Amino acid sequence: MKEELSRKDFLRLAAGGALAWTLGRFGLGTGDAAEAASPPVLAVAGNQSPDAMVRAAIGGLGGMKKFVKPGSAVVVKPNASWAQKPHQAATTNPKVLSEVVRMCKEAGAKVVKVMDHLIDRPDELTLSTNGLRKAAESAGAIFISAGSRSLYQNIRIPRGKALRSSTVLKEVMKADLFINVPIAKVHNASVLTMGLKNLMGVAFNRDAWHEAPDLHQAIADYATVVRPHLTILDAVRILQTNGPRGPGKTKDTKMIIAGTDPVAIDAYTAQNAFGKAPQSIHHIAFANAAGLGEMDLRKITVKKV
Repeated sequence: MKEELSRKDFLRLAAGGALAWTLGRFGLGTGDAAEAASPPVLAVAGNQSPDAMVRAAIGGLGGMKKFVKPGSAVVVKPNASWAQKPHQAATTNPKVLSEVVRMCKEAGAKVVKVMDHLIDRPDELTLSTNGLRKAAESAGAIFISAGSRSLYQNIRIPRGKALRSSTVLKEVMKADLFINVPIAKVHNASVLTMGLKNLMGVAFNRDAWHEAPDLHQAIADYATVVRPHLTILDAVRILQTNGPRGPGKTKDTKMIIAGTDPVAIDAYTAQNAFGKAPQSIHHIAFANAAGLGEMDLRKITVKKV
């Protein structure tokens, strides 16, 4: 029998009208509906070392203890897909990942699991090249290469237009806190890949996204049921050509953008790292239209830290 969401989980995913969809399964770490309805706040750190920028950005949101409760289980999702060196900017910067894990442990997390569904094989070569297993484990996390179907459960996407069902990592569903730690780069199919697109790595059947009538709509559809509590976006160095794998031209943008609104983070990064209007990236526009966040930069509070 196929494993699917329990009734309790489904109700947390799907019930309650527009506000529930805005909060999503992984609503704000504070659980405060009033905060969700207020203009989104992003903390943007720049021109420091990667670890210092992570710490400054999270500090700008009130500190990691605002999100991590003592004894909690945390899942962190980097982009670990490719067997590329960190300087090639195809995968999350190892220093960014290790600092996120370190801050979770400092805040009292009982266990931190770093998970991704890798693309390049074999896994050991991929992870030794991009340095992300070492970065996670050295900071106290467990790294899980999520290539086995048994690690996933089926989900329905009631509001989906291009994607009506998919899969999600069981550990993501069980976690007290889900943190998305993508890298910002160009992508040959989705124009850019940032926070929303990075969620593809917590699904097993990624081909279904690419086979959907519209990949951009599929990205937005998935975000109606899977939403991180916190996104910490790595724009320390961005890949400007030949994405998503590279190698290609890179640029040192020296930014970390953190917040609880995934649409706002992608919108801000599209404009400020790549010079692209948020509405020109269709999955951002679709997610905004679905009420999943704010793409109008005039309505986003940006705290430079």
